[in-house]
Amino acid sequence: MSQAIVIGGDLCVNRLGYGAMRLSGQGIWGDPADRDEAKRVLRRAVELGVNFIDTADAYGPATNESLIADALHPYPPGLVIATKGGIVRPSPERWDADGRPEHLRAACEASLRRLRVERIDLYQLHTIDPRVPLEDSLGEIARLQREGKIRHVGVSNFDADELARARRIVPVVSVQNRYNVSDRSSDPVLAICERDGLAFIPWSPLTQSPRDAGSGARGRLEAWAERRGVTFAQAAIAWLLARSPAMLPIPGTSLLRHLEENVAAATMSLTAEEMSMIG
Repeated sequence: MSQAIVIGGDLCVNRLGYGAMRLSGQGIWGDPADRDEAKRVLRRAVELGVNFIDTADAYGPATNESLIADALHPYPPGLVIATKGGIVRPSPERWDADGRPEHLRAACEASLRRLRVERIDLYQLHTIDPRVPLEDSLGEIARLQREGKIRHVGVSNFDADELARARRIVPVVSVQNRYNVSDRSSDPVLAICERDGLAFIPWSPLTQSPRDAGSGARGRLEAWAERRGVTFAQAAIAWLLARSPAMLPIPGTSLLRHLEENVAAATMSLTAEEMSMIG
């Protein structure tokens, strides 16, 4: 992979990462059905040049981070493991925000133990807890950063106004929001990332939600993929990489062949004319 992005001024990673969420069990709950295969996927991702892996304590919950450590620790030089805190999972169906400072501190310290690191390279607030002032949530993360437990701070599921508030509390180096060829509601946030040198990490990059199915742009990208003889997943990744230099896609899969297909998409390119045609 030749394309790279610098996060926080000092973390240079290839511009196609890997999202480890799908390596959890059904419903993103518990361990994967085949733990050894999941570890092979992680190791193969690194072999293919992926050096940015995204996870969260909510995946499993807690099992996803441990799986990464089991597969890859001691980590090779240059591998960045990003994780998130601020969501709890009382049951497989629930993803509840918890931005209380005491929870975030405990969550961060538990992630450090599971990942077997002394400092987390990129720690992201997973979502805003409407019951807790953002200043309290991110204020605690800023304290953890000052204590040396976090290298850089990111946020997830933030709009432009919320991002501006966050940046008044702590230096923010990345934003992880839903974004794909069908859902560009975070374009204002992407524009800020481009302007100020923040990484934009799109989740749901492959437009898998039924709400995306009717998009005209998706249909045009599907037609482009058919003409090029590539999968739609590859086309979706290539489109994201062409969309903005701030983009750091993290497609996830539990299958080796899909991983290899996804990584191959980093070598594809769309012309300005093709991007304009897709819209």
